[in-house]
Amino acid sequence: MKRIGVFTSGGDAPGMNACLRAVVRAGVYHGIEVYGIMRGYSGMITGEFVRMDSASVSNTVQRGGTILKSARSQKFMTKEGRQQAFDQLVNHGIEGLVAIGGNGTFAGASIFEQEFGIPTVGAPGTIDNDLYGTDYTIGYDTAVNTALEAIDKIRDTADSHDRCFFVEVMGRDSGYIAIPCAIGGGAEIVMVPETAMSVEAVIETLLDSYKRHKTSFIVIVAEGEEEGNVHQVAKRVKEAIPQLDTRVTIVGHIQRGGSPTAADRLLASQLGIAAVEGLLNGMKNVMAGIVDRKLMYTPFEDTIYKRKIINQSFMRMVEILSV
Repeated sequence: MKRIGVFTSGGDAPGMNACLRAVVRAGVYHGIEVYGIMRGYSGMITGEFVRMDSASVSNTVQRGGTILKSARSQKFMTKEGRQQAFDQLVNHGIEGLVAIGGNGTFAGASIFEQEFGIPTVGAPGTIDNDLYGTDYTIGYDTAVNTALEAIDKIRDTADSHDRCFFVEVMGRDSGYIAIPCAIGGGAEIVMVPETAMSVEAVIETLLDSYKRHKTSFIVIVAEGEEEGNVHQVAKRVKEAIPQLDTRVTIVGHIQRGGSPTAADRLLASQLGIAAVEGLLNGMKNVMAGIVDRKLMYTPFEDTIYKRKIINQSFMRMVEILSV
Protein backbone atom coordinates (compact mmCIF):
# COMPACT_ATOMS: atom_id res chain seq x y z
CA MET A 1 0.00 0.00 0.00
CA LYS A 2 1.54 3.29 -1.14
CA ARG A 3 -1.24 5.86 -0.71
CA ILE A 4 -4.05 6.22 1.84
CA GLY A 5 -6.78 8.72 2.61
CA VAL A 6 -7.92 10.00 6.00
CA PHE A 7 -11.14 11.80 6.89
CA THR A 8 -13.21 12.92 9.85
CA SER A 9 -16.95 12.37 9.82
CA GLY A 10 -20.01 12.86 12.00
CA GLY A 11 -19.94 15.05 15.10
CA ASP A 12 -16.61 16.70 15.83
CA ALA A 13 -14.69 15.73 18.95
CA PRO A 14 -11.67 17.22 20.73
CA GLY A 15 -8.64 15.15 19.74
CA MET A 16 -9.62 14.55 16.13
CA ASN A 17 -6.75 16.78 15.02
CA ALA A 18 -4.33 14.89 17.26
CA CYS A 19 -5.50 11.64 15.64
CA LEU A 20 -5.15 13.13 12.15
CA ARG A 21 -1.64 14.29 13.03
CA ALA A 22 -0.74 10.77 14.13
CA VAL A 23 -2.15 9.25 10.93
CA VAL A 24 -0.18 11.63 8.71
CA ARG A 25 3.07 11.22 10.58
CA ALA A 26 2.69 7.45 10.81
CA GLY A 27 2.22 7.47 7.05
CA VAL A 28 5.39 9.53 6.59
CA TYR A 29 7.25 7.22 8.97
CA HIS A 30 6.22 4.15 6.96
CA GLY A 31 6.93 5.78 3.60
CA ILE A 32 3.36 6.07 2.31
CA GLU A 33 1.52 9.10 0.93
CA VAL A 34 -1.41 10.45 2.92
CA TYR A 35 -4.27 12.48 1.47
CA GLY A 36 -6.70 14.35 3.68
CA ILE A 37 -10.31 14.20 2.52
CA MET A 38 -12.24 17.35 3.37
CA ARG A 39 -15.76 17.19 4.84
CA GLY A 40 -15.96 13.43 5.26
CA TYR A 41 -17.93 11.36 2.78
CA SER A 42 -19.26 14.53 1.16
CA GLY A 43 -15.74 15.60 0.17
CA MET A 44 -14.94 12.07 -0.94
CA ILE A 45 -17.77 12.28 -3.46
CA THR A 46 -16.76 15.72 -4.77
CA GLY A 47 -13.04 15.01 -4.81
CA GLU A 48 -11.85 17.41 -2.08
CA PHE A 49 -8.47 15.75 -1.54
CA VAL A 50 -5.41 17.44 -0.05
CA ARG A 51 -1.92 15.93 -0.01
CA MET A 52 -0.61 16.02 3.56
CA ASP A 53 2.86 15.84 5.07
CA SER A 54 4.39 16.44 8.50
CA ALA A 55 4.18 20.20 8.06
CA SER A 56 0.47 19.96 7.25
CA VAL A 57 -0.29 18.87 10.79
CA SER A 58 2.22 20.98 12.69
CA ASN A 59 0.74 22.86 15.65
CA THR A 60 -2.54 20.91 15.53
CA VAL A 61 -2.25 18.45 18.44
CA GLN A 62 -3.73 21.03 20.84
CA ARG A 63 -6.50 22.27 18.56
CA GLY A 64 -10.14 21.34 19.00
CA GLY A 65 -12.49 20.56 16.13
CA THR A 66 -11.09 19.12 12.92
CA ILE A 67 -8.99 20.87 10.29
CA LEU A 68 -10.42 18.49 7.70
CA LYS A 69 -13.95 19.67 8.58
CA SER A 70 -16.83 17.29 9.04
CA ALA A 71 -20.19 16.78 7.39
CA ARG A 72 -22.98 14.25 7.17
CA SER A 73 -23.61 13.10 3.60
CA GLN A 74 -27.05 11.95 2.51
CA LYS A 75 -25.68 11.27 -0.96
CA PHE A 76 -23.17 8.71 0.34
CA MET A 77 -26.13 6.70 1.63
CA THR A 78 -27.03 5.98 -2.01
CA LYS A 79 -25.27 3.52 -4.32
CA GLU A 80 -24.76 6.31 -6.82
CA GLY A 81 -23.01 8.48 -4.23
CA ARG A 82 -20.73 5.64 -3.16
CA GLN A 83 -19.87 4.94 -6.78
CA GLN A 84 -18.80 8.57 -7.21
CA ALA A 85 -16.70 8.36 -4.05
CA PHE A 86 -15.03 5.20 -5.30
CA ASP A 87 -14.26 6.80 -8.65
CA GLN A 88 -12.61 9.73 -6.88
CA LEU A 89 -10.47 7.41 -4.78
CA VAL A 90 -9.38 5.47 -7.85
CA ASN A 91 -8.53 8.69 -9.70
CA HIS A 92 -6.31 9.72 -6.80
CA GLY A 93 -4.71 6.30 -6.45
CA ILE A 94 -5.92 5.83 -2.87
CA GLU A 95 -5.75 2.21 -1.74
CA GLY A 96 -7.07 2.40 1.83
CA LEU A 97 -8.82 4.73 4.27
CA VAL A 98 -8.57 5.80 7.89
CA ALA A 99 -11.97 6.94 9.18
CA ILE A 100 -12.09 9.06 12.33
CA GLY A 101 -15.66 9.12 13.61
CA GLY A 102 -18.46 7.15 15.24
CA ASN A 103 -20.78 4.28 14.38
CA GLY A 104 -22.46 6.10 11.48
CA THR A 105 -19.04 6.69 9.93
CA PHE A 106 -18.12 3.04 10.37
CA ALA A 107 -21.45 1.82 8.99
CA GLY A 108 -20.80 3.79 5.80
CA ALA A 109 -17.24 2.47 5.56
CA SER A 110 -18.41 -1.12 6.01
CA ILE A 111 -20.94 -0.90 3.16
CA PHE A 112 -18.38 0.90 1.01
CA GLU A 113 -15.82 -1.89 1.43
CA GLN A 114 -18.37 -4.60 0.70
CA GLU A 115 -19.39 -2.90 -2.55
CA PHE A 116 -16.04 -1.61 -3.82
CA GLY A 117 -13.30 -3.32 -1.83
CA ILE A 118 -11.66 -0.21 -0.36
CA PRO A 119 -10.30 -1.29 3.06
CA THR A 120 -10.94 1.02 6.01
CA VAL A 121 -9.63 1.05 9.57
CA GLY A 122 -11.46 3.32 12.00
CA ALA A 123 -10.41 5.44 14.95
CA PRO A 124 -13.25 6.15 17.43
CA GLY A 125 -13.78 9.91 17.39
CA THR A 126 -16.92 10.81 19.37
CA ILE A 127 -17.56 12.49 22.71
CA ASP A 128 -20.34 10.00 23.51
CA ASN A 129 -18.02 7.07 24.42
CA ASP A 130 -20.74 4.72 23.20
CA LEU A 131 -18.69 2.54 20.82
CA TYR A 132 -18.22 -1.12 21.63
CA GLY A 133 -14.58 -2.17 21.31
CA THR A 134 -12.83 0.60 23.21
CA ASP A 135 -12.90 1.70 26.83
CA TYR A 136 -12.70 5.36 25.80
CA THR A 137 -13.34 7.27 22.61
CA ILE A 138 -11.42 10.29 21.36
CA GLY A 139 -12.98 13.45 22.78
CA TYR A 140 -14.82 11.83 25.67
CA ASP A 141 -12.44 12.88 28.44
CA THR A 142 -12.42 16.48 27.24
CA ALA A 143 -16.21 16.59 26.98
CA VAL A 144 -16.65 15.28 30.51
CA ASN A 145 -14.20 17.83 31.90
CA THR A 146 -15.89 20.65 29.98
CA ALA A 147 -19.32 19.66 31.29
CA LEU A 148 -17.97 19.21 34.79
CA GLU A 149 -16.49 22.69 34.79
CA ALA A 150 -19.90 24.10 33.88
CA ILE A 151 -21.60 22.03 36.59
CA ASP A 152 -19.16 23.30 39.22
CA LYS A 153 -20.17 26.86 38.36
CA ILE A 154 -23.86 25.95 38.42
CA ARG A 155 -23.39 24.39 41.86
CA ASP A 156 -22.16 27.75 43.18
CA THR A 157 -25.27 29.61 42.09
CA ALA A 158 -27.57 26.75 43.13
CA ASP A 159 -26.13 26.92 46.63
CA SER A 160 -26.29 30.72 46.77
CA HIS A 161 -30.00 30.83 45.90
CA ASP A 162 -31.21 27.49 47.35
CA ARG A 163 -32.24 26.26 43.93
CA CYS A 164 -32.63 22.97 42.12
CA PHE A 165 -30.83 22.96 38.78
CA PHE A 166 -31.66 20.46 36.07
CA VAL A 167 -28.57 20.20 33.87
CA GLU A 168 -28.66 18.48 30.50
CA VAL A 169 -25.42 17.03 29.13
CA MET A 170 -24.77 15.42 25.77
CA GLY A 171 -24.24 11.75 24.99
CA ARG A 172 -26.96 10.89 22.48
CA ASP A 173 -28.39 7.55 23.70
CA SER A 174 -25.70 7.00 26.32
CA GLY A 175 -25.16 8.10 29.91
CA TYR A 176 -21.38 7.91 29.70
CA ILE A 177 -20.99 11.69 30.00
CA ALA A 178 -23.78 12.14 32.54
CA ILE A 179 -22.59 9.61 35.10
CA PRO A 180 -19.02 10.85 35.69
CA CYS A 181 -20.40 14.40 35.71
CA ALA A 182 -22.86 13.38 38.43
CA ILE A 183 -20.16 11.72 40.53
CA GLY A 184 -17.52 14.40 40.01
CA GLY A 185 -20.01 17.27 40.25
CA GLY A 186 -21.69 16.05 43.43
CA ALA A 187 -25.12 15.73 41.82
CA GLU A 188 -27.99 14.39 43.88
CA ILE A 189 -29.61 12.56 40.95
CA VAL A 190 -28.61 11.40 37.47
CA MET A 191 -31.07 10.32 34.76
CA VAL A 192 -29.61 8.25 31.91
CA PRO A 193 -31.15 6.12 29.14
CA GLU A 194 -29.59 2.93 30.53
CA THR A 195 -31.61 3.00 33.75
CA ALA A 196 -35.33 3.15 34.44
CA MET A 197 -35.41 6.10 36.84
CA SER A 198 -38.83 7.70 36.57
CA VAL A 199 -39.69 11.32 37.22
CA GLU A 200 -41.73 10.05 40.17
CA ALA A 201 -38.54 8.57 41.65
CA VAL A 202 -36.77 11.90 41.14
CA ILE A 203 -39.62 13.69 42.94
CA GLU A 204 -39.49 11.22 45.82
CA THR A 205 -35.71 11.63 46.20
CA LEU A 206 -35.93 15.43 46.13
CA LEU A 207 -38.75 15.47 48.68
CA ASP A 208 -36.78 13.21 50.98
CA SER A 209 -33.75 15.49 50.71
CA TYR A 210 -35.95 18.54 51.22
CA LYS A 211 -37.28 17.05 54.46
CA ARG A 212 -33.68 16.61 55.62
CA HIS A 213 -33.25 20.37 55.16
CA LYS A 214 -31.14 20.15 52.03
CA THR A 215 -31.66 23.39 50.15
CA SER A 216 -29.84 23.09 46.81
CA PHE A 217 -29.78 20.29 44.29
CA ILE A 218 -28.19 19.28 40.99
CA VAL A 219 -30.03 16.83 38.75
CA ILE A 220 -28.03 15.64 35.72
CA VAL A 221 -30.15 14.59 32.74
CA ALA A 222 -28.62 12.84 29.71
CA GLU A 223 -30.01 14.21 26.45
CA GLY A 224 -31.36 10.79 25.41
CA GLU A 225 -33.27 10.21 28.66
CA GLU A 226 -36.48 8.27 27.94
CA GLU A 227 -38.54 10.22 30.50
CA GLY A 228 -38.27 13.29 28.28
CA ASN A 229 -35.98 16.23 27.73
CA VAL A 230 -34.65 18.29 30.61
CA HIS A 231 -37.40 20.94 30.31
CA GLN A 232 -40.14 18.30 30.54
CA VAL A 233 -38.52 16.67 33.56
CA ALA A 234 -38.09 20.01 35.35
CA LYS A 235 -41.70 21.00 34.61
CA ARG A 236 -43.10 17.77 36.06
CA VAL A 237 -40.95 18.11 39.18
CA LYS A 238 -42.03 21.73 39.66
CA GLU A 239 -45.68 20.74 39.39
CA ALA A 240 -45.18 18.11 42.10
CA ILE A 241 -43.01 20.27 44.36
CA PRO A 242 -44.15 23.88 43.77
CA GLN A 243 -42.05 25.20 46.66
CA LEU A 244 -38.88 24.10 44.84
CA ASP A 245 -37.11 26.93 43.00
CA THR A 246 -36.08 25.23 39.75
CA ARG A 247 -33.84 26.24 36.86
CA VAL A 248 -32.76 24.47 33.67
CA THR A 249 -29.33 24.64 32.05
CA ILE A 250 -28.33 22.89 28.82
CA VAL A 251 -24.55 22.59 28.60
CA GLY A 252 -24.83 21.99 24.86
CA HIS A 253 -22.21 22.11 22.15
CA ILE A 254 -19.44 23.60 24.25
CA GLN A 255 -18.85 19.93 25.14
CA ARG A 256 -17.70 19.31 21.57
CA GLY A 257 -15.15 22.11 21.44
CA GLY A 258 -11.98 23.21 23.15
CA SER A 259 -8.43 22.01 23.43
CA PRO A 260 -8.25 18.25 24.10
CA THR A 261 -7.04 17.01 27.45
CA ALA A 262 -3.73 15.16 27.81
CA ALA A 263 -5.68 11.87 27.98
CA ASP A 264 -7.44 12.58 24.70
CA ARG A 265 -4.22 13.66 22.95
CA LEU A 266 -2.50 10.46 24.04
CA LEU A 267 -5.41 8.23 23.05
CA ALA A 268 -5.85 9.96 19.70
CA SER A 269 -2.15 9.65 18.88
CA GLN A 270 -2.08 5.99 19.82
CA LEU A 271 -5.15 5.11 17.77
CA GLY A 272 -4.09 7.17 14.75
CA ILE A 273 -0.85 5.21 14.51
CA ALA A 274 -2.71 1.93 15.12
CA ALA A 275 -5.16 2.69 12.30
CA VAL A 276 -2.38 3.24 9.76
CA GLU A 277 -0.46 0.16 10.85
CA GLY A 278 -3.65 -1.87 10.77
CA LEU A 279 -4.14 -0.92 7.13
CA LEU A 280 -0.53 -1.80 6.32
CA ASN A 281 -1.04 -5.19 7.95
CA GLY A 282 -4.00 -5.97 5.71
CA MET A 283 -6.83 -5.19 8.09
CA LYS A 284 -10.18 -3.88 6.91
CA ASN A 285 -13.57 -3.04 8.40
CA VAL A 286 -12.17 -2.81 11.91
CA MET A 287 -11.86 -0.08 14.55
CA ALA A 288 -8.72 0.44 16.58
CA GLY A 289 -9.47 0.79 20.28
CA ILE A 290 -8.03 0.35 23.76
CA VAL A 291 -9.57 -2.33 26.00
CA ASP A 292 -8.05 -2.95 29.43
CA ARG A 293 -5.05 -0.85 28.34
CA LYS A 294 -4.39 -3.09 25.35
CA LEU A 295 -4.70 -2.21 21.68
CA MET A 296 -7.56 -4.11 20.05
CA TYR A 297 -9.10 -4.19 16.59
CA THR A 298 -12.87 -4.71 16.66
CA PRO A 299 -14.97 -5.46 13.54
CA PHE A 300 -17.15 -2.56 12.45
CA GLU A 301 -20.18 -4.83 12.72
CA ASP A 302 -19.56 -5.21 16.45
CA THR A 303 -18.89 -1.51 17.05
CA ILE A 304 -22.14 -0.68 15.28
CA TYR A 305 -24.51 -3.28 16.69
CA LYS A 306 -23.14 -4.36 20.07
CA ARG A 307 -24.20 -2.34 23.10
CA LYS A 308 -21.56 -0.88 25.39
CA ILE A 309 -22.77 -1.48 28.94
CA ILE A 310 -22.61 1.16 31.67
CA ASN A 311 -20.76 0.04 34.79
CA GLN A 312 -23.57 -0.32 37.34
CA SER A 313 -21.17 0.31 40.21
CA PHE A 314 -21.05 3.94 39.04
CA MET A 315 -24.81 4.24 39.49
CA ARG A 316 -24.42 2.88 43.00
CA MET A 317 -21.74 5.48 43.66
CA VAL A 318 -24.17 8.24 42.73
CA GLU A 319 -26.74 6.83 45.14
CA ILE A 320 -24.27 6.50 48.03
CA LEU A 321 -22.60 9.88 47.51
CA SER A 322 -25.88 11.80 47.25
CA VAL A 323 -27.00 10.90 50.79
